[in-house]
Amino acid sequence: MDTHPFIQILRSELVVALGCTEPVAIALAAAKARTYMPGHIDKITVKASAGIIKNALAVGIPGTKLTGIDLAAALGAIAGQAEKQLEVLAGIKSEDITTAQTMVEQGVSVFQLADTTKKLYIEVIVESEQRYAKVVITDNHTNITLIEVDGQVVDTGGCANASFKSSKEDRNELTIDTIVDFVNTVNHDDLHLVKQSIELNHKAGLDGLAHAYGLEVGKTIKENVAIGILSDDLTSHAMALAAAGSDARMAGSSMPVMANSGSGNQGIAATNPVIAAAEKLGSSEEQLIRAVALSHLVTIHIKSKFGRLSALCGVTVSATGASCGIAYLLGGGKKEIKAAIQNMLGNVTGMMCDGAKGGCAMKVATCTSAAVQSALLASKGMSISSTNGFIEEDAEKTIDNFCRIGNEATSEIDKLVLEMMMNKNR
Repeated sequence: MDTHPFIQILRSELVVALGCTEPVAIALAAAKARTYMPGHIDKITVKASAGIIKNALAVGIPGTKLTGIDLAAALGAIAGQAEKQLEVLAGIKSEDITTAQTMVEQGVSVFQLADTTKKLYIEVIVESEQRYAKVVITDNHTNITLIEVDGQVVDTGGCANASFKSSKEDRNELTIDTIVDFVNTVNHDDLHLVKQSIELNHKAGLDGLAHAYGLEVGKTIKENVAIGILSDDLTSHAMALAAAGSDARMAGSSMPVMANSGSGNQGIAATNPVIAAAEKLGSSEEQLIRAVALSHLVTIHIKSKFGRLSALCGVTVSATGASCGIAYLLGGGKKEIKAAIQNMLGNVTGMMCDGAKGGCAMKVATCTSAAVQSALLASKGMSISSTNGFIEEDAEKTIDNFCRIGNEATSEIDKLVLEMMMNKNR
């Protein structure tokens, strides 16, 4: 079973990441370019797609309490460890931060919008007086498709024409039915990465509950439960644990998490609500592992059509996965899991993405609340009818409609939001 294609898909899309993946991917490109450019750095130029800029502009950089695309690039160039991929900034020191800040203040590190149609595009050029190195990442946060040094192409690694939808694994095999069949029959001992995601993301959630990160959304929910303003129920517990993980991550926590489909927040939102439900329901470890595997695979299934970056919030997708996992823990089968999807997509579709930042934790809390509600309704056989809006009789067709909205109807939203973000007095 370890060679099952769904195991391979999980291996591709569940990746340990330190910090929000957009600034970290920028740091990775800078660190890789730096390996070809020893000595003094005169200039670092980042050119990135709108989606990357939107998600990297205001989010905390891991190991710091700071933000900035130019700062992330500078840190990657002077202290990044490119071989660590999405953990590239692990182990940065205070003196590295000071040096990087000076580079930004002096205009050594700068960024601009790239002229590209790709949603995920990062180009970093590191220059000295007479030399330069350029690294390009496309389609996937670690997919280095070009390394150029002094005008010579050194490497065209990665998958130059790869998109999320056409990776080496056949994502067409993913359906709700095949996912549920897999989750019910796989030897849970083979789900190593799923178990690791539970351990890492739960730990991040507990860290967010214990410390003052960002907006303290999760911590505030927990505190209000303690004084009796909120009930100590499944919904509050799930919202607190999920939002707290996002609080910590968006504020630049140095604690790694398991990302799903290129996003740490998606990984947290697909995992922690299911963990919280299992704790409240008294589920076994095996039940939890299977439920989280279901959540991750449903998330990957929808994201394979939705795309890595969108004008709509990706947590709506991962919380849909979580709702399926919760429905599973409530004893639901395929019918109830599909009903949970119908209920979620009929509810949270349209939540706008205005970049990665502290406020994401509130969106995580909102979507988690909807995930619990949707699963509880589904467990009673209640599902939004196909007479409602874009909901179809078949949950797979509803997913297709949802992804069409995300892909075809939101380009103007993305442009407008980015314009508003870029025109702020920063």
